[in-house]
Amino acid sequence: MMKVKAMDEAILVVDDDTNFLDAIRRQLRKEFNLATAQGPHEGLAAIRNNRPYSVIISDLQMPDMNGIEFLARVKEIVPDTVRIMLTGNADLNKTIRAVNEGNIFQFLTKPCSPDTLKNVINLGIKQHRLVIAEKELLEKTLKGTVSVLNEILSLVNPVAFGRSSRIKQHVKQIAETLDLSNIWWLEMAAMLSQIGCVILPEEALKKLYRGEELSGEESQLFDMHPMIASDLLSKIPRLDKLAEIIRYQEKFFDGSGNPKDNLQGENIPIGARILKAAIDFDIMEAKGIENIKIVKQLKDLPGKYDPDVLSAMESLVGGSGKCKKTDVLFADLKTGMILDEDVRSKTGRLLISRGHEVSSVLLSRLHNFAKSEGIIEPVRVLIQKSV
Repeated sequence: MMKVKAMDEAILVVDDDTNFLDAIRRQLRKEFNLATAQGPHEGLAAIRNNRPYSVIISDLQMPDMNGIEFLARVKEIVPDTVRIMLTGNADLNKTIRAVNEGNIFQFLTKPCSPDTLKNVINLGIKQHRLVIAEKELLEKTLKGTVSVLNEILSLVNPVAFGRSSRIKQHVKQIAETLDLSNIWWLEMAAMLSQIGCVILPEEALKKLYRGEELSGEESQLFDMHPMIASDLLSKIPRLDKLAEIIRYQEKFFDGSGNPKDNLQGENIPIGARILKAAIDFDIMEAKGIENIKIVKQLKDLPGKYDPDVLSAMESLVGGSGKCKKTDVLFADLKTGMILDEDVRSKTGRLLISRGHEVSSVLLSRLHNFAKSEGIIEPVRVLIQKSV
């Protein structure tokens, strides 16, 4: 494996003292890919406008915003960046507060020798590499786990799987419009949101898919599915965050709905708030209601949905959107396309429900159906528009 050099990672030093910044540049510019910012506001602008920094070093005493507040903001914007505090006043209470609020990696006092600062920066770079490596491993592991669970769901209950696929597209677009980070978490939550539906009879799911009302017993079983899915996922290491989102996917913004507890408003996980709007959008869409009318009806229910989520949804359905509809023959289906209608055999049997994203596995399955039963074509799909 090629060894990564310290010059490959960007370091940012933030201080209101220009003399100190000049000295740091002279001492360390040959050792590191170093950038400086005069004061916290210039530092935040650098973080937003430039590539991610591996390590950020901040002075404690700065006007308008001290180093504790600055590094707490840094943590919100770039949580993986390693944060180091540098101060000329070794105050124990401030040190404790800095560590607690900003998750400081190291706390150094001025004057700090170039060798000491160099060693601490190198330690910070190593820590950043560990954080990124663990994050990549976690992401791959979780995506693999979710993929396996979804393949099982697609075989056991294709109707529920089709619904989760449609919901995933809505969730992803809303999250992108809201400019949220770690959207892949929300996509995974959407894909697993219907896994608890394995307790429902197939006919009940078909009713939901057609936008029909459920019977009393069917409705009771349906109300249980988020909790069942959440309990199942909470037993898998590192999926507790997904489990919480799914547990609250039927919770309204005003606190009504399930589960029946005191959580409401922005205390409900943002993923659950998006999921709730996306799920209800899908239910109403199945009834044949136009998209723009769906959003209006959701907005006419005051307090039920996060206003920011509905605004993002409204901008998506009100504009031209990121996808275009087109009809394609089976031979022209490609991975990444989204089925915009059910795929049926020539005998009328439902093979794949609307909302599935075409994958290599799905193409292989359809190929087998095409040979054994034949497929009605063309098929209407959604294709990502080129920018």
